[in-house]
Amino acid sequence: MSNARSIGLDLAKHVFQAHGAGEAGEVAFRKRLRRDKVLEFFASQPRCLVAMEACDGAHHWAREIGKLGHEVRLIPASYVKPFVKRQKNDMADAEAICEAAQRPTMRFVTVRSEEQQASAVVFRARDILVRQRTQLINALRGHLAEYGMVVAQGPSHVARLISHVEDPTTRLPDAARLTLGILINVLKSLDELIRRLDVEIARRAKEDEVARRLTTVPGIGPVTATALAALAPAAETFRKGRDFAAWMGLTPLQRSTGGKQKLGRTSKMGERTLRRLLIIGASSVVQQATRRGAPAGTWLAQMLSRKPRMLVVVALANKMARTVWALLAKGETYRSPAVAASS
Repeated sequence: MSNARSIGLDLAKHVFQAHGAGEAGEVAFRKRLRRDKVLEFFASQPRCLVAMEACDGAHHWAREIGKLGHEVRLIPASYVKPFVKRQKNDMADAEAICEAAQRPTMRFVTVRSEEQQASAVVFRARDILVRQRTQLINALRGHLAEYGMVVAQGPSHVARLISHVEDPTTRLPDAARLTLGILINVLKSLDELIRRLDVEIARRAKEDEVARRLTTVPGIGPVTATALAALAPAAETFRKGRDFAAWMGLTPLQRSTGGKQKLGRTSKMGERTLRRLLIIGASSVVQQATRRGAPAGTWLAQMLSRKPRMLVVVALANKMARTVWALLAKGETYRSPAVAASS
């Protein structure tokens, strides 16, 4: 049994590297561990702080090691990198993880439950299928354009693409028609799989109390609500809504110096999946407000009258992120400004 007060664990497929540090930060041990010996090793250690990078398998190991009584912390890999000394190897990585975990200002990743990871799997699987569907649509459009059949972009025009291929009167070589027919069959299969996942996501959004409250925010549907409930850290991780928006990369880049504040474009340095979903939701709200007209005197109406459309979309996504944090932190349901003012 060692006198380690903190242990940095560098995860791998088969051989892990552990670095133990004592009370004053001195090296207590450096040890290589086979995958099947990891839990046995930590069961023999006194209760201590165990730190790992937030990577594939980290949440599984965090749950299992936490069951043994240890305090487990997950650190974003980008926050560990500055602590690596000179050459990068497993020993240096484990030491850097151990060192980073002891910093008082370090930010950690919340350990996810198996159910949260299951929701994330459903959403990410749908995301992969949607990207594959987009690739097939673009391939069909590109191939047909080579034969003079030009179709507008967007999923709403897929029917025209299919009709060009299936119409026997179009001037398509037999080999091209056969091959494009195969792509269409795959496309239809993907549509069916995406519909099945949409049903599962909608079911989860109705059953999950957090996701159900998030869908009350304009621009947030079942897909975005499920993704937020599965991928976003606990609200207590952030001090305020702006920190949550910054974690998503929806705040401006800072190039401030000498006491002068200089703000640039949106940082895009956070969770790209949630940022993309919020921007898509904000875009739909702005598009609807542009067509029907936003209520006079509202924040959105004032922004649309003074700023470019895309800037308003990003600003609204930032505002939505702050609203989401408030709902998560306070456990409330969204109320529109008009309703809030009259209550």
